[in-house]
Amino acid sequence: MGDKEKLISDETVESHKNEVKKEADAKLPWYYANGFLLFWGLLFFAVVIPFFYRLPTAMTMEDAKKNVFIAERAYKNLYTLSNFGTKLEGSHANEVEAVNFIMNELTQIKSTLLNDYFEMEIDLSRASGAFPYKTVLNMYQGVQNIAVKLTPKGSTSNSYLLVNSHFDSKPETPSAGDAGFMVVTMLEVLRVIATTKQTFDHPIVFLFNGAEEGSMQASHGFVTQHKWAPYCKAVVNLDAGGSGGREILFQSGPNHPWLVNYYKEYIKHPFATTVAEEIFQSGILPSDTDFRQFNLYGNIPGLDLAQCINGFVYHTKYDTIDVIPRESLQNTGDNILSLVRGLANATELHDIQAHRSGHAVFFDFLGIYFVHYSQVTGICLNYSCCGAALILILASMRRMAVVSHVSIYQVVFWFTLVIILQIISFVLGLALPAVVAYVFDSLGLSLTYYSTPLLVIGLYVCPSLIGLSLPITIYYSLQRNDKISNSYHVQLALHAQAIILGLLTVGFTAASIRSSYIFVIPLIFYMLSLAINLLTTLHDRDYAWTGLVKASQIIPFLCSSYLFYALIVILTPIGGRSGSSSNRDLYIAVLAALGTVLSFGFLIPLINYFRRPSFVVVTLFVITAISMYLASSTQIGFPYTPKTNGLRIAYLHVRNMFYEYDGSLSKDESGYLFSFQDRREEYPFLGTKVNLTGLISIKSKCETHMMCGMPLFDYRYAKNRLQSKWLPRSDPIEPPTLTTLMQLNKTILNPTTVRFEFNLTGPSHMSLFIQPYKDVKISNWSFLNSYLEKPPAPPLPYHIYFTYGIDSAPLNFFLELSKWDGDFNFPCFQLGVSGHYIGDDGDEQSRKFASSFPSYSILADWPVSYQRYVF
Repeated sequence: MGDKEKLISDETVESHKNEVKKEADAKLPWYYANGFLLFWGLLFFAVVIPFFYRLPTAMTMEDAKKNVFIAERAYKNLYTLSNFGTKLEGSHANEVEAVNFIMNELTQIKSTLLNDYFEMEIDLSRASGAFPYKTVLNMYQGVQNIAVKLTPKGSTSNSYLLVNSHFDSKPETPSAGDAGFMVVTMLEVLRVIATTKQTFDHPIVFLFNGAEEGSMQASHGFVTQHKWAPYCKAVVNLDAGGSGGREILFQSGPNHPWLVNYYKEYIKHPFATTVAEEIFQSGILPSDTDFRQFNLYGNIPGLDLAQCINGFVYHTKYDTIDVIPRESLQNTGDNILSLVRGLANATELHDIQAHRSGHAVFFDFLGIYFVHYSQVTGICLNYSCCGAALILILASMRRMAVVSHVSIYQVVFWFTLVIILQIISFVLGLALPAVVAYVFDSLGLSLTYYSTPLLVIGLYVCPSLIGLSLPITIYYSLQRNDKISNSYHVQLALHAQAIILGLLTVGFTAASIRSSYIFVIPLIFYMLSLAINLLTTLHDRDYAWTGLVKASQIIPFLCSSYLFYALIVILTPIGGRSGSSSNRDLYIAVLAALGTVLSFGFLIPLINYFRRPSFVVVTLFVITAISMYLASSTQIGFPYTPKTNGLRIAYLHVRNMFYEYDGSLSKDESGYLFSFQDRREEYPFLGTKVNLTGLISIKSKCETHMMCGMPLFDYRYAKNRLQSKWLPRSDPIEPPTLTTLMQLNKTILNPTTVRFEFNLTGPSHMSLFIQPYKDVKISNWSFLNSYLEKPPAPPLPYHIYFTYGIDSAPLNFFLELSKWDGDFNFPCFQLGVSGHYIGDDGDEQSRKFASSFPSYSILADWPVSYQRYVF
């Protein structure tokens, strides 16, 4: 009897050894593991990159008879418009040359108009007004709008489609991309429509506005004052955050998802995502568009599209026509022409409020297909997908229990352990790149990838892959649970990943975040592969099920990597102009990490069906270490290169003069006020010819002086004031002319109220800073009352940002102040006046200082006069 038991025992041990050996034999050799990851890397570079940059063939004048958008003609117009140079609001180039050019082009189009089909009216108007924006009251005078209304003959519709872009520019840029590109696109679209026998239902208004860069004044003037504005029911807004490439749809509606339906139906080359919309509307980007004004002040819904590639040249002297391929114009022209025609026939324009029905979820796949659905549909889809995932996972676990002859409770226990490990992996996959970004920033090494984008792979993608793979790989190498097969263990890891994505989907959906679709896509495709594996015998045949899983993840991989590559391409240049107060590397690190987790979440656990999966982890560590060395210790990690990836330097040549209550001059100082545009501040100039000896922070001045005692240019300067620095200069700065404030009258209105009247003259960009003393209140003024009632948060004073276009008439204003004791023989308020002479190079010493900056610098500087008075 003993011998028989021994024989049975030996047979059982031998059988178990054979099973273990069989499963080990089923694993692929270790050297295939890196090849597995390499395949997905090659897929990214072979598919995602080419499709992301794909553009159509540019049409030439030989194609003009086809009644299509002609990129060659638009390109010639762009050449002329961009050659006017900087078109700053108030400059001759903007108010005269650009206006004359557009008017001449419109006159030519009108001369070729098909008069039997259309009527065309051209209206050049001026607008003046004010509106609060951020911490500033934005006040404008004499800004110009060129509006063109194209009406089909016999149309009785009082619902217009508005198409808008701007022709003005920031300082020191020819603005070929922002937004000359869109201006000439509109001209060509108008030309094609006006000369083609293809009619439409609703009139189209093409608005060429001459003041967007100073916080969107001209669009505000149009929507609040123009005779056609009340009839505009939808808008297609065109702008730029880059130059060349494809335009992205990054805002829609709001609450009018039917607009996205038309985008899908008529756009030929789609590029859009809800993720971009929610990121933009979160306020973390230092940008805004006219779309805001049309929505806020005109209640006009629409679509907001912008150029977004090569943001390194945005708002710089390198935004020239040379960096814009004609194919890019063709891409945008094809899209806008088709979209405008479609919306001009939209029945929804007759009563848009009847079609107000929530938000839309939308995204494109590689620019070849566009997906959209309503937010309500998205909620149902998300919850249904999560429910289906849970059911399939439970079915899979039950199959494991039956096949392995163990209880379902044991499988659930092991699954719980794997979920904990997978959560750790998920967190590490997101956290490790953020740690790298934080450490590099702490060492003064921000933006190392700025001109070498491949470093993103080594610095952020590889650490994310390490975080994803390390915990589960260690677990599988140490665990001795042989009651279920190793292939089942790997499946449990994938199930855990599905549970995590499901929980994220539920959480984001409950928070009304439409971007939750990014979690649903990989989840849906994994569920499809799991369902097929369960319906066949593949689920239980060693690693045979992995083939379907890998195949099912191709589309999610392409979708996720395409989206996050686009976001990184768009947001990387923004890190060079978003100020020094925040670490923008964290944004890129988190985006790269999230893209990696979503792209590889169902793939990384599969390295455990190779022998020695630790070899993959070691390889990733090596790549990360090499990348860190290159980024921190070689020229490869230096962020800036001339022309293509420049260092933006914004500073003002300031003359500060402080006048006291008795009229005496208490301070007269000159220097350069730096508002650093990126995280590295002045450190890239250490060891160069730039002499920054004496550079100090103005933070202490902000504690004792109104608006830090400095002529802060706009709300961005005000926001970044605590990081701004001052470089004193011994020789006084002489502005080209004086900005003059004259006190016209001081009148006691009643025992507790006094009225001051002033006259202000100066350049096209000026600011007023007003701060009452204690126990004094501004009870009335000539500016917008809503800003008076809701002032900026202390310690910021009232800031009136005043600009003018074609009308340079002096600004006359009054202030009424109340004081409980009625004693106005003492100081009541401080009034600061700054004049910005944008476009002037300054005096000889300033020019010499500017010439000392290295070749990779992009300067935005001009003289400023600042007088502070006490009344």
